[in-house]
Amino acid sequence: MRIIVVGAGETGTYVAERLNGQGHEVALIEKAPERFLEVREQSDFLTVLGSGTDMDVLQAAGIEDTHLLVAVTRSDETNIVVALLARRAGVAKTVVRVESRSLRRAEVDALFDGADDHLVIDPDEEVAEAVLRLMEYPGALELKRMAGGEVVILSARLPGHAPLVGQSLHALGAELEPDWDFIVGSITRREHEEADEDTIIPRGDWILREADLLTVICKRRALRDVTTRMGLARDMPTRALLLGGGRTGQMLAEQLIERGLDVAIIEKREERAKELSEMFAGRALVFGGDIANAEMLDEADAAGQDVVIGLTGADDANVLACLYAKDAGRRRRSPRDEGGPETIAVVHSLGLLGLLESHQVDATLSPRTASANSVLRFVRGEGETVAAVATSLHGDAEVLELAVAEGCGCDGKSIADLGLHEDVLIAAIVRDGKPQIARGRSTLRAQDHVIAVTRPSQAPILSSLFE
Repeated sequence: MRIIVVGAGETGTYVAERLNGQGHEVALIEKAPERFLEVREQSDFLTVLGSGTDMDVLQAAGIEDTHLLVAVTRSDETNIVVALLARRAGVAKTVVRVESRSLRRAEVDALFDGADDHLVIDPDEEVAEAVLRLMEYPGALELKRMAGGEVVILSARLPGHAPLVGQSLHALGAELEPDWDFIVGSITRREHEEADEDTIIPRGDWILREADLLTVICKRRALRDVTTRMGLARDMPTRALLLGGGRTGQMLAEQLIERGLDVAIIEKREERAKELSEMFAGRALVFGGDIANAEMLDEADAAGQDVVIGLTGADDANVLACLYAKDAGRRRRSPRDEGGPETIAVVHSLGLLGLLESHQVDATLSPRTASANSVLRFVRGEGETVAAVATSLHGDAEVLELAVAEGCGCDGKSIADLGLHEDVLIAAIVRDGKPQIARGRSTLRAQDHVIAVTRPSQAPILSSLFE
C-alpha cells in the first residue's frame, strides 16, 4: 500500500517508521527544513520538503497513486485542508489529527460527506483515556479493551511475588480447563543481561519467570483474577497529582473529578495556571510552579499521593518528578504510602523506555502509539475486516480485532485447520456478544469477532483470511 504521512513530528515519524518497516511504500512530508534534514538522514523512506497544502509537494510524494493519507501536523486547519486535497486527488482513505473542539463539529464533518474511510484522531484525548485505564489497574503497563469491552488486553511485568511466576503454561492450561477465562498472548523477556528483550508468541510448555512482560487476553469478568495472578491487585487511587496542566491534563482532571478523586495540578505557565484555577475552582487544587522543583513537589504533597502522572511535553521533567515522588513516598514509609505513589509518565522519546523501567517509573505512555493504532486499523484491512489494532511500546507483537465475513477464508473452519504461522495466535472469539477463549478445536462463524496476537509481518496475511 502507498501511504503519505504529512507532518514529521513525533506522531508522524513514528507512524511512517512503523508502516515502512512493515513493507508499505511510505512518503513523509515536512515543511521545516531542519526537521526534514534530521528525518531524511535517519530514514530509508521517501521524505519531501514542503507543505502538505501545496499540490506540487503532494505530487512529488506520489499523491496520484496513494491509497492512504495521514495528516498529523500541529495545525488542525492544515490537516483538514490536506485531507480535502487528497480526496480531490482520488485518495480513498484519510486520517487527520484534529484537537480543536470547534473544528470537531457537524459543519466540518460535512466537508467529508460521502467519505466512508475518513478518521479523525486526537492523541491528547487518547492519552488521557489510556491514563484512566491504567489507574483502574495499578501496576499494569498497558490495558486496552476490544469487542465492545468484552475482551481485555493487559500487559504487565511479573513481580517476584506474582502467583504466575514459576508456573508452566501447560499446568496453567490444565487448571483452566474446560472453559478458559484468559490466555497468555505473548511473553517478552531477556535471556541474559547483555541480550536485548525478545517477544515470543508462546507455543509449547513455557515456564513463566520473574520480570517476564506478559500480554494476557482475558474475558472482562476475569480481569480481577488475572491481575491477582499477575501480582497487580491493588486499590483504585483516591488522590491524584497531575504534573502539567496542558490540554491532556485538563481533560484528565475533568474525568478524575467526575469519578470523585481528589485532584491537584502543577502548571508552570502563570497564565495557564490562573485559567485552570478559575476553571476548577472548588473542585481541584492548582499550583503554579515548575514540576522539576523539589520544593514545589513537596508543597503539592507528591509523596502522599496515590498516583502521580507526568503530562508535560518535557520527558526529562516528567521522569525526574515521578522518580522524586516515588522516592519521597518510600522515605515517608507510612502504611498507606509504603512503596511510594504509583507513577505514570508520558514520554515522547521511546529510547527512554528501558531506563524508566530500570528506575521503576511504574508505567509509560506515548501519544505516538495511540495514533499508530488508529492508522494501522485502516491499513490492515478493507471495510469492516479489522475493527481495532493495539500496538505496544514494550514489544513488537500486535493485537488485532477482526470480523469474520460470510464466505471468507476462515468462515466455518476450525482454528487448527487454518494453517496459521507460528507467529499468529487466535486468542479469543466473541459470538453474539459473549466472549470465549479460543482453542485449536474452536470453529469460526460469520459475524464472529476474533482477537488475534501476531507479529507485524504476519498481520496482512492474517487479515486476508477474514476478507
